[in-house]
Amino acid sequence: MPQDARVEHNPEKYRYDLYVGDRRAGFAQYHDSGNRIVFTHSEVDDAFSGQGLGKVLAAGALDDAVARDKVIVPLCPFIARYVGKNLEKYSAHVQAPAESAQE
Repeated sequence: MPQDARVEHNPEKYRYDLYVGDRRAGFAQYHDSGNRIVFTHSEVDDAFSGQGLGKVLAAGALDDAVARDKVIVPLCPFIARYVGKNLEKYSAHVQAPAESAQE
């Protein structure tokens, strides 16, 4: 994993951007729904695949959502898998997509 990888919140575009150096390497798209943040899609550029950057992106986006006291709705399959593997950290902040649809 590159040492200079970082995640930046880009609220104007409703996404979290992943950078390696000055190059955007990926993003996690979301919808802001009041106290909920609904993650819909994430991707890492093929040029950066196999470096563990998807995990860096997911952790950065989710940690920021928790810090902003958002309820996380992980519709994006990658974000959902990451949450599932890290339940001890995120379970108190996650709402299952089915629960969200019922409200």
